[in-house]
Amino acid sequence: MSSVRLSTTSYVVLGMIALRGPSTPYDLKRAIGRSVGYFWSFPHAQLYSEPKRLEHAGLLELEEEQHGRRRKLYTITGEGETALRNWLSEPVNAHFELRDVAEIKLFFNELATPADVARLASGQIEQHERRIAEYESMQKRYSDIDDVASRMVTLELGLGMERAALDFWRDVAGRVERGEFPAPPAREAARRRARKAT
Repeated sequence: MSSVRLSTTSYVVLGMIALRGPSTPYDLKRAIGRSVGYFWSFPHAQLYSEPKRLEHAGLLELEEEQHGRRRKLYTITGEGETALRNWLSEPVNAHFELRDVAEIKLFFNELATPADVARLASGQIEQHERRIAEYESMQKRYSDIDDVASRMVTLELGLGMERAALDFWRDVAGRVERGEFPAPPAREAARRRARKAT
């Protein structure tokens, strides 16, 4: 077995090639953009460098076209399939990671105006509604295709998360309308009164 250190990107490349068959780095970029790219992002440049690294480690095999576009087609090896199966069988101990700029902005709402918070909520509502529509469209297009139906299970989690986020931002918008996010000067006055009381 290869001793090269494998990252999540390595396993995404191995898994995609195992599912798709022989693939070029461009094929991988397109396939990932339409699938796992919705919930796992990484620089696309890695999709061009990682197959070569995995080939040197004996996990992928390279076949280069001799004529025409001279594309580089990568195929998973037996050793690559073993590495992928071992990784798939390992438990995941890392907690779900969420990196959301809108949530950071909301955290600092005390320094913003209610209008800022309302605009933030409105923008997030629009984004989550668009993503839900996109996911539902994907569900309709692909759920009856036997070759990909089992992969659509991840879409269920994506839809659940998008719907939860939409509910959350609608609630934030309602709280702004009810005056639950006071303007910064009112907050500062409340802080001064609290300091004097202690």
